[in-house]
Amino acid sequence: MKTETIKLSKEQLQKIRNTDFTKVPGVTLGSDYLTKEFGAPGSPSREEFENKAKAWYYGEILRDRRKAIGMTQKELAEKIGRERTYINRIEKGDTDMQLSSFLRIASALGITVNLSVNL
Repeated sequence: MKTETIKLSKEQLQKIRNTDFTKVPGVTLGSDYLTKEFGAPGSPSREEFENKAKAWYYGEILRDRRKAIGMTQKELAEKIGRERTYINRIEKGDTDMQLSSFLRIASALGITVNLSVNL
């Protein structure tokens, strides 16, 4: 499949940035869609959705890095002392992982993680 890159001028980009999409017929705000599909922010169903979305997002980061350095799931699993299926579940966002597991996997992939805790 061939993809084509479209370059916009500064003026075109500015016009898009200044467009109020709430006034465009048929356009739904992402926040409105999420509320309709998964409940209001803070509700149990919305929290569940957001947690699953984060698990998927971090799995994507790890998968993309693993592939970029040419490592297989099996090699990564062996490096951290886990099963390949565990890496597969993480990359698909099917499992939540502990922070310690995330840091161990990130380290094995050469990713530096900076953690900031604000109390």
